[in-house]
Amino acid sequence: MKKLVTVLAAVLVIVVILVGVVQWTQNQEGTPPGVPVEEPTETLSQPEHCADVEFISAPGTWESSATDDPFAPSANPNSFMLAITAPLQAEVDPARVKVWTLPYTAQFRNINAQQEMSYDDSRNEGTARLEEELRATHAECPLTDFILAGFSQGAVIVGDVVSAIGNGTGVIPAERVRGVTVIADGRRQPGVGQVVGNPVSGVGAEVALQPLNLLVQPIVPGATMRGGRPGGFGVLNEKVNDICAVSDSICDAPEGVGNALARAQELAAANGVHALYASNPNVIPGTTADQWTLQWARDLIG
Repeated sequence: MKKLVTVLAAVLVIVVILVGVVQWTQNQEGTPPGVPVEEPTETLSQPEHCADVEFISAPGTWESSATDDPFAPSANPNSFMLAITAPLQAEVDPARVKVWTLPYTAQFRNINAQQEMSYDDSRNEGTARLEEELRATHAECPLTDFILAGFSQGAVIVGDVVSAIGNGTGVIPAERVRGVTVIADGRRQPGVGQVVGNPVSGVGAEVALQPLNLLVQPIVPGATMRGGRPGGFGVLNEKVNDICAVSDSICDAPEGVGNALARAQELAAANGVHALYASNPNVIPGTTADQWTLQWARDLIG
């Protein structure tokens, strides 16, 4: 029995000595006793060819095509978004800033254009291609930040993708989004995003017409009026700029629907104020929507 006690006492002494040695070693390395040593965190890196920033432009209806060159878009030389991307490309170092224009069908079937792709199909195609660009670039270049801007149907696409990112269900982390501007967004809601320029009292056409979606289908078949975006832009709300011209039926539609068919006709026409963002001085005092967006992009790029 005495031998057993002696053996146990010796083992205990050895254990105490070993613990003391470990604690002394940790103290020598600057780690307090009893504090677990953290494993070094992984440092993100990316290939040298990756840009610091990617500016993504989403043109509106009839201003793009599925086969357009995203680096030299020419489907519509009068595309509103070209007034932003063309000077930007001329100014930036392409090794540091990638300027990419969304190539999608950008059509809108309506009573006057039955042969065109439906709004739903066109929008879904654009959304899928935008998400694929974000996903692929982020996978290869995890430190690249994104700046996104869109007009009309392109604003709806950008807004939908950014809403998913801001609410935690998107294809890239929200912290990689440096800024967003949507111009004439058909799902615009008051209080969602940051208003730039003169405020408007209406809502996006998809919001105004959602209660009467079935009634407007004869005028715009395949154009589902989905209402506002659940959750808005989430954590990205402060980074999203909302630009809308007063009386633009796409983004400043009265909330009281009134004559649904007449409103649907306005949606199909999409002209008048909606076509003048590059020249309308009443949208943003002292400048135009395209010039404001161009300067905003320059400032974000730094």
